[in-house]
Amino acid sequence: MRALSLPLFLAFSQPVWAEVPKVVTDIAPVHALVAMVMGDLAAPEVLLPRGADPHDFQLRPSQAQSLSEAALVIWVGPELSPWLTRGLDGLGAQARSVPLLAAAGTETRKWGDATEAHDHSAHGHDDHKEEAAQDDHGHDDHAHDDHGHDDHGHDDHAHDKDGIDPHAWLDPVNARTWLEVIAAELSALDPENAPVYAANAAAGRAEIDLIEAQVATTLAPVKDTPFAVFHDAYGYFVGHFGLQVLGSLREGDAAAPGAAHIKELEARLKAEGAVCLFPEANHGSASAAQLAEATGLRLGGMLDPEGTTLEPGPELYGALIQGLATTLAACLAQG
Repeated sequence: MRALSLPLFLAFSQPVWAEVPKVVTDIAPVHALVAMVMGDLAAPEVLLPRGADPHDFQLRPSQAQSLSEAALVIWVGPELSPWLTRGLDGLGAQARSVPLLAAAGTETRKWGDATEAHDHSAHGHDDHKEEAAQDDHGHDDHAHDDHGHDDHGHDDHAHDKDGIDPHAWLDPVNARTWLEVIAAELSALDPENAPVYAANAAAGRAEIDLIEAQVATTLAPVKDTPFAVFHDAYGYFVGHFGLQVLGSLREGDAAAPGAAHIKELEARLKAEGAVCLFPEANHGSASAAQLAEATGLRLGGMLDPEGTTLEPGPELYGALIQGLATTLAACLAQG
Protein backbone atom coordinates (compact mmCIF):
# COMPACT_ATOMS: atom_id res chain seq x y z
CA MET A 1 0.00 0.00 0.00
CA ARG A 2 1.48 3.33 -0.95
CA ALA A 3 1.87 5.95 1.74
CA LEU A 4 -0.78 8.64 1.92
CA SER A 5 0.74 12.08 1.47
CA LEU A 6 -0.95 15.08 3.05
CA PRO A 7 -1.60 18.05 0.76
CA LEU A 8 0.32 21.22 1.44
CA PHE A 9 -2.68 23.04 2.87
CA LEU A 10 -2.75 20.58 5.75
CA ALA A 11 0.76 21.51 6.84
CA PHE A 12 -0.66 24.39 8.84
CA SER A 13 -1.64 23.90 12.46
CA GLN A 14 -5.11 22.44 12.96
CA PRO A 15 -6.96 21.41 16.10
CA VAL A 16 -6.73 17.72 16.97
CA TRP A 17 -9.99 16.22 18.19
CA ALA A 18 -10.08 13.90 21.17
CA GLU A 19 -12.48 11.57 19.33
CA VAL A 20 -13.34 10.71 15.76
CA PRO A 21 -14.35 14.04 14.16
CA LYS A 22 -17.96 14.68 13.32
CA VAL A 23 -18.25 15.00 9.55
CA VAL A 24 -21.13 16.55 7.64
CA THR A 25 -21.56 16.21 3.87
CA ASP A 26 -23.87 17.80 1.33
CA ILE A 27 -25.04 15.12 -1.11
CA ALA A 28 -25.25 11.34 -1.21
CA PRO A 29 -22.25 10.64 -3.51
CA VAL A 30 -19.92 12.68 -1.29
CA HIS A 31 -21.41 11.05 1.79
CA ALA A 32 -20.68 7.64 0.25
CA LEU A 33 -17.02 8.48 -0.33
CA VAL A 34 -16.61 9.84 3.20
CA ALA A 35 -18.34 6.76 4.62
CA MET A 36 -15.86 4.56 2.74
CA VAL A 37 -12.94 6.35 4.38
CA MET A 38 -14.42 6.51 7.89
CA GLY A 39 -15.43 2.86 7.80
CA ASP A 40 -16.41 1.49 11.21
CA LEU A 41 -14.95 4.44 13.13
CA ALA A 42 -18.03 6.66 12.73
CA ALA A 43 -20.80 7.52 10.30
CA PRO A 44 -20.80 10.86 8.48
CA GLU A 45 -24.01 12.82 8.14
CA VAL A 46 -25.58 13.77 4.83
CA LEU A 47 -27.67 16.91 4.80
CA LEU A 48 -29.66 16.32 1.61
CA PRO A 49 -32.52 13.86 2.22
CA ARG A 50 -33.42 11.16 -0.26
CA GLY A 51 -35.47 12.55 -3.13
CA ALA A 52 -34.45 16.16 -2.45
CA ASP A 53 -32.94 18.44 -5.06
CA PRO A 54 -29.40 19.63 -4.18
CA HIS A 55 -29.95 22.82 -6.18
CA ASP A 56 -33.13 23.77 -4.36
CA PHE A 57 -32.91 23.00 -0.67
CA GLN A 58 -33.08 24.84 2.63
CA LEU A 59 -31.45 23.70 5.85
CA ARG A 60 -33.73 22.72 8.69
CA PRO A 61 -32.84 24.02 12.17
CA SER A 62 -31.61 20.57 13.19
CA GLN A 63 -29.27 20.48 10.20
CA ALA A 64 -27.94 23.94 10.96
CA GLN A 65 -27.22 22.66 14.45
CA SER A 66 -25.30 19.71 12.98
CA LEU A 67 -23.21 22.10 10.91
CA SER A 68 -22.38 24.15 13.98
CA GLU A 69 -21.20 21.01 15.79
CA ALA A 70 -19.19 19.56 12.90
CA ALA A 71 -15.42 19.33 12.91
CA LEU A 72 -15.33 18.86 9.14
CA VAL A 73 -17.75 19.78 6.35
CA ILE A 74 -16.98 18.00 3.09
CA TRP A 75 -19.03 19.08 0.10
CA VAL A 76 -18.85 19.53 -3.66
CA GLY A 77 -18.79 23.31 -3.44
CA PRO A 78 -20.97 26.38 -3.91
CA GLU A 79 -21.36 25.59 -7.61
CA LEU A 80 -23.71 22.74 -6.62
CA SER A 81 -25.00 23.60 -3.14
CA PRO A 82 -25.39 27.37 -2.63
CA TRP A 83 -27.68 26.68 0.35
CA LEU A 84 -24.72 25.18 2.19
CA THR A 85 -22.66 28.28 1.49
CA ARG A 86 -25.22 30.26 3.48
CA GLY A 87 -25.16 27.68 6.25
CA LEU A 88 -21.38 27.79 6.44
CA ASP A 89 -21.49 31.55 6.83
CA GLY A 90 -22.94 31.03 10.30
CA LEU A 91 -20.40 28.44 11.45
CA GLY A 92 -17.88 29.00 14.20
CA ALA A 93 -14.13 28.62 13.64
CA GLN A 94 -14.04 25.00 14.81
CA ALA A 95 -15.37 23.51 11.56
CA ARG A 96 -13.13 23.09 8.54
CA SER A 97 -14.88 23.33 5.17
CA VAL A 98 -13.53 21.28 2.27
CA PRO A 99 -15.09 22.09 -1.13
CA LEU A 100 -13.95 19.15 -3.23
CA LEU A 101 -14.12 20.95 -6.56
CA ALA A 102 -11.30 23.15 -5.30
CA ALA A 103 -9.20 20.25 -3.97
CA ALA A 104 -5.81 19.63 -5.52
CA GLY A 105 -5.93 16.97 -8.21
CA THR A 106 -9.63 17.36 -9.04
CA GLU A 107 -10.32 17.29 -12.76
CA THR A 108 -12.93 19.84 -13.74
CA ARG A 109 -14.74 20.83 -16.90
CA LYS A 110 -16.67 23.95 -17.81
CA TRP A 111 -20.38 24.01 -18.44
CA GLY A 112 -21.19 23.41 -22.05
CA ASP A 113 -22.39 20.77 -24.40
CA ALA A 114 -21.70 17.30 -23.04
CA THR A 115 -20.12 16.45 -26.38
CA GLU A 116 -17.01 18.41 -25.39
CA ALA A 117 -13.95 16.19 -25.35
CA HIS A 118 -12.62 15.20 -21.95
CA ASP A 119 -9.09 13.91 -22.50
CA HIS A 120 -7.79 11.77 -19.65
CA SER A 121 -4.33 11.78 -21.15
CA ALA A 122 -4.02 15.32 -19.77
CA HIS A 123 -4.95 15.34 -16.11
CA GLY A 124 -5.44 18.26 -13.77
CA HIS A 125 -7.30 21.07 -15.48
CA ASP A 126 -5.66 23.76 -13.42
CA ASP A 127 -6.97 26.58 -15.55
CA HIS A 128 -10.47 25.82 -14.28
CA LYS A 129 -9.49 25.51 -10.64
CA GLU A 130 -8.74 29.20 -10.39
CA GLU A 131 -12.45 29.79 -10.81
CA ALA A 132 -13.28 27.59 -7.82
CA ALA A 133 -13.47 29.02 -4.34
CA GLN A 134 -10.11 29.06 -2.61
CA ASP A 135 -10.91 29.90 0.98
CA ASP A 136 -11.86 27.38 3.64
CA HIS A 137 -15.56 27.91 3.08
CA GLY A 138 -15.33 27.80 -0.69
CA HIS A 139 -17.61 30.82 -1.02
CA ASP A 140 -18.23 31.98 -4.56
CA ASP A 141 -20.06 35.26 -4.95
CA HIS A 142 -21.30 34.03 -8.32
CA ALA A 143 -22.84 30.80 -7.09
CA HIS A 144 -26.36 30.30 -8.37
CA ASP A 145 -29.30 30.93 -6.08
CA ASP A 146 -31.83 28.35 -4.96
CA HIS A 147 -34.05 27.19 -7.75
CA GLY A 148 -36.45 24.37 -8.43
CA HIS A 149 -36.29 21.70 -11.10
CA ASP A 150 -39.38 21.09 -13.15
CA ASP A 151 -40.53 21.67 -16.69
CA HIS A 152 -41.16 25.38 -16.16
CA GLY A 153 -38.89 28.30 -16.87
CA HIS A 154 -36.07 29.30 -14.54
CA ASP A 155 -34.25 31.73 -16.77
CA ASP A 156 -33.35 34.01 -13.88
CA HIS A 157 -31.28 31.23 -12.35
CA ALA A 158 -29.55 29.74 -15.38
CA HIS A 159 -25.98 28.60 -14.85
CA ASP A 160 -23.08 30.75 -15.93
CA LYS A 161 -21.99 28.68 -18.90
CA ASP A 162 -18.41 29.82 -18.39
CA GLY A 163 -18.37 28.37 -14.88
CA ILE A 164 -17.41 24.95 -13.57
CA ASP A 165 -19.71 21.98 -14.07
CA PRO A 166 -20.07 20.68 -10.49
CA HIS A 167 -20.99 17.04 -11.31
CA ALA A 168 -17.36 15.98 -10.99
CA TRP A 169 -18.08 12.85 -8.91
CA LEU A 170 -19.35 11.17 -12.08
CA ASP A 171 -15.73 10.74 -13.18
CA PRO A 172 -14.17 7.84 -11.23
CA VAL A 173 -10.80 9.59 -11.46
CA ASN A 174 -12.18 12.34 -9.24
CA ALA A 175 -13.80 9.87 -6.87
CA ARG A 176 -10.43 8.20 -6.28
CA THR A 177 -8.76 11.57 -5.80
CA TRP A 178 -11.40 12.66 -3.32
CA LEU A 179 -10.92 9.51 -1.23
CA GLU A 180 -7.32 10.59 -0.68
CA VAL A 181 -8.34 14.17 0.08
CA ILE A 182 -10.91 12.95 2.60
CA ALA A 183 -8.43 10.60 4.27
CA ALA A 184 -5.85 13.36 4.53
CA GLU A 185 -8.34 15.80 6.06
CA LEU A 186 -9.53 13.26 8.61
CA SER A 187 -5.97 12.24 9.46
CA ALA A 188 -5.01 15.84 10.16
CA LEU A 189 -7.82 16.12 12.72
CA ASP A 190 -7.52 12.57 14.04
CA PRO A 191 -3.89 11.41 13.63
CA GLU A 192 -4.43 8.42 15.92
CA ASN A 193 -6.68 6.85 13.29
CA ALA A 194 -4.68 8.04 10.27
CA PRO A 195 -3.59 4.48 9.32
CA VAL A 196 -7.23 3.38 9.30
CA TYR A 197 -8.28 6.27 7.08
CA ALA A 198 -5.40 5.57 4.69
CA ALA A 199 -6.22 1.85 4.51
CA ASN A 200 -9.92 2.53 3.96
CA ALA A 201 -9.15 5.04 1.21
CA ALA A 202 -6.91 2.49 -0.50
CA ALA A 203 -9.65 -0.13 -0.29
CA GLY A 204 -12.14 2.39 -1.67
CA ARG A 205 -9.88 3.18 -4.61
CA ALA A 206 -9.58 -0.53 -5.38
CA GLU A 207 -13.37 -0.89 -5.21
CA ILE A 208 -13.85 2.02 -7.61
CA ASP A 209 -11.27 0.47 -9.95
CA LEU A 210 -13.39 -2.67 -10.08
CA ILE A 211 -16.63 -0.75 -10.58
CA GLU A 212 -15.04 1.34 -13.32
CA ALA A 213 -13.97 -1.81 -15.17
CA GLN A 214 -17.45 -3.31 -14.86
CA VAL A 215 -19.07 -0.12 -16.14
CA ALA A 216 -16.65 0.05 -19.08
CA THR A 217 -17.62 -3.53 -19.99
CA THR A 218 -21.33 -2.70 -19.77
CA LEU A 219 -20.97 0.36 -21.97
CA ALA A 220 -18.49 -1.01 -24.52
CA PRO A 221 -21.17 -2.36 -26.93
CA VAL A 222 -23.00 0.99 -27.04
CA LYS A 223 -20.12 3.48 -27.02
CA ASP A 224 -20.86 4.56 -30.58
CA THR A 225 -24.63 4.78 -30.20
CA PRO A 226 -25.72 8.44 -29.96
CA PHE A 227 -28.27 9.67 -27.43
CA ALA A 228 -29.55 12.76 -25.62
CA VAL A 229 -30.11 13.56 -21.95
CA PHE A 230 -32.38 15.82 -19.97
CA HIS A 231 -29.71 18.27 -18.89
CA ASP A 232 -25.99 18.80 -19.22
CA ALA A 233 -24.93 16.92 -16.10
CA TYR A 234 -23.09 14.01 -17.68
CA GLY A 235 -19.99 15.54 -19.25
CA TYR A 236 -17.66 13.88 -16.76
CA PHE A 237 -19.29 10.47 -17.17
CA VAL A 238 -19.62 10.40 -20.95
CA GLY A 239 -16.16 11.89 -21.37
CA HIS A 240 -14.53 9.30 -19.15
CA PHE A 241 -16.28 6.33 -20.75
CA GLY A 242 -16.24 7.68 -24.31
CA LEU A 243 -19.98 7.80 -24.95
CA GLN A 244 -21.73 9.68 -27.76
CA VAL A 245 -24.13 12.17 -26.21
CA LEU A 246 -25.44 14.61 -28.81
CA GLY A 247 -26.98 17.18 -26.52
CA SER A 248 -29.36 17.92 -23.69
CA LEU A 249 -32.85 19.32 -23.41
CA ARG A 250 -31.55 21.73 -20.80
CA GLU A 251 -28.07 23.17 -21.04
CA GLY A 252 -27.62 23.54 -17.28
CA ASP A 253 -29.24 22.54 -14.03
CA ALA A 254 -31.93 25.20 -14.26
CA ALA A 255 -31.82 26.80 -17.67
CA ALA A 256 -35.25 26.37 -19.23
CA PRO A 257 -34.99 25.29 -22.88
CA GLY A 258 -35.90 28.01 -25.32
CA ALA A 259 -37.67 27.40 -28.62
CA ALA A 260 -34.51 27.97 -30.66
CA HIS A 261 -32.53 25.48 -28.57
CA ILE A 262 -35.24 22.81 -28.87
CA LYS A 263 -35.49 23.30 -32.62
CA GLU A 264 -31.74 23.04 -33.06
CA LEU A 265 -31.56 19.98 -30.81
CA GLU A 266 -34.40 18.23 -32.68
CA ALA A 267 -32.60 18.79 -35.98
CA ARG A 268 -29.33 17.49 -34.62
CA LEU A 269 -30.83 14.38 -33.06
CA LYS A 270 -32.58 13.48 -36.32
CA ALA A 271 -29.58 14.24 -38.50
CA GLU A 272 -27.06 12.33 -36.41
CA GLY A 273 -29.19 9.30 -35.67
CA ALA A 274 -29.76 9.50 -31.91
CA VAL A 275 -31.75 6.53 -30.65
CA CYS A 276 -32.61 7.34 -27.00
CA LEU A 277 -33.48 10.29 -24.79
CA PHE A 278 -33.08 9.87 -21.05
CA PRO A 279 -35.20 11.73 -18.48
CA GLU A 280 -33.84 12.41 -15.02
CA ALA A 281 -34.81 11.94 -11.39
CA ASN A 282 -36.15 15.08 -9.65
CA HIS A 283 -37.28 16.56 -12.96
CA GLY A 284 -40.65 16.42 -14.62
CA SER A 285 -40.61 14.11 -17.63
CA ALA A 286 -43.20 15.87 -19.80
CA SER A 287 -40.74 17.89 -21.88
CA ALA A 288 -38.49 14.86 -22.37
CA ALA A 289 -41.46 12.81 -23.55
CA GLN A 290 -42.48 15.56 -25.96
CA LEU A 291 -38.99 15.77 -27.44
CA ALA A 292 -38.79 11.99 -27.76
CA GLU A 293 -42.10 11.95 -29.63
CA ALA A 294 -41.04 14.81 -31.91
CA THR A 295 -37.77 13.13 -32.85
CA GLY A 296 -38.83 9.48 -32.85
CA LEU A 297 -36.37 8.62 -30.08
CA ARG A 298 -37.04 5.95 -27.48
CA LEU A 299 -37.54 7.34 -24.00
CA GLY A 300 -34.98 5.58 -21.83
CA GLY A 301 -35.04 4.88 -18.13
CA MET A 302 -34.68 7.59 -15.51
CA LEU A 303 -31.08 8.63 -14.83
CA ASP A 304 -30.10 9.61 -11.29
CA PRO A 305 -26.72 11.37 -11.40
CA GLU A 306 -26.96 12.59 -7.79
CA GLY A 307 -28.12 9.34 -6.23
CA THR A 308 -31.25 10.93 -4.79
CA THR A 309 -33.27 7.73 -5.18
CA LEU A 310 -30.61 5.43 -3.67
CA GLU A 311 -30.04 4.33 -0.09
CA PRO A 312 -27.26 6.46 1.46
CA GLY A 313 -24.11 4.70 2.60
CA PRO A 314 -20.70 3.57 1.39
CA GLU A 315 -22.22 1.37 -1.34
CA LEU A 316 -24.09 4.24 -2.96
CA TYR A 317 -21.26 5.50 -5.15
CA GLY A 318 -20.86 2.17 -6.92
CA ALA A 319 -24.62 1.75 -7.24
CA LEU A 320 -24.90 5.23 -8.76
CA ILE A 321 -22.20 4.71 -11.40
CA GLN A 322 -23.37 1.21 -12.26
CA GLY A 323 -26.99 2.40 -12.36
CA LEU A 324 -26.18 5.04 -14.94
CA ALA A 325 -24.39 2.47 -17.08
CA THR A 326 -27.11 -0.18 -16.97
CA THR A 327 -29.88 2.35 -17.64
CA LEU A 328 -28.02 3.78 -20.63
CA ALA A 329 -27.10 0.38 -22.03
CA ALA A 330 -30.63 -1.02 -21.65
CA CYS A 331 -31.99 1.53 -24.12
CA LEU A 332 -28.97 2.03 -26.37
CA ALA A 333 -28.42 -1.70 -26.92
CA GLN A 334 -31.73 -1.87 -28.76
CA GLY A 335 -30.06 0.06 -31.57
